[in-house]
This record gives sequence, C-alpha cells and structure tokens, in this order.
Amino acid sequence: METTPEGILSGKIIGCAIEVHKQIGPGLLESVYEECLCFELSQEGLYLERQFEVPIEYKKNRLNSKLRLDLIVNNEVIVEIKSVRKLENIHSAQLLSYLKLTNRKYGLLINFNVELLKLGIKRIAN
Repeated sequence: METTPEGILSGKIIGCAIEVHKQIGPGLLESVYEECLCFELSQEGLYLERQFEVPIEYKKNRLNSKLRLDLIVNNEVIVEIKSVRKLENIHSAQLLSYLKLTNRKYGLLINFNVELLKLGIKRIAN
C-alpha cells in the first residue's frame, strides 16, 4: 500500500469496499453497492460527492450534459462502481475520461460482481 496521501485514501476506500463485499457479496445492483459504500466511507469520516455531474465543454462551449460519475471522495479520488461479469477496457476508458474532464489525478474502478473483491479493483491515474 502506498504511503502517499492518495495511496492512503485509496487504501481506505478499498477497505470500505471490501467490507461492503464481505457483508452483502456479489450479484446486486450498482446502486446498492453505491449506497453501502457511501455508508462505510461516511463512517470513516470521508467527504463524499455522489452522482457528481461532470461538466462537458466542446469547442469552448459548455454543453447541457447529464454525464454523472458515481463518487468523488475527499475531492480527490473518483470511484466508479460496477457490477458486471468482468471489467472491460471501456470501463477503464470511462474512468480515465472522468479523471481528465474533472482534472483529477486518481480513480478507482471497483467491480463488486466478483467472488474475491481484490480481483475487481483497478487503480487508474491521469
């Protein structure tokens, strides 16, 4: 585990995700995992922004976008929650786009639909 502030924060987020997975297991909707993860993160005293609307600018024009990312934790780490058979490259590309659009450096892609949660976690840096 990294000892940088981002690494420590990522470690806390992953620990909370593991607790959620341990309690309710795989096979549920993303919204259920989001709710449970937010509860755990709040218990850790972390600041959360849920369903954060990502501003989109195209050719110097702000678009009327409804693009939303799942969570931003402590205004630093974006967390994208999935409940899919397996993580695909497009999921990583989605999170990387969110990082670029919000000018954030670090993100976690967490797929709860796995037998062992550590197999469903991917860290992404911008």
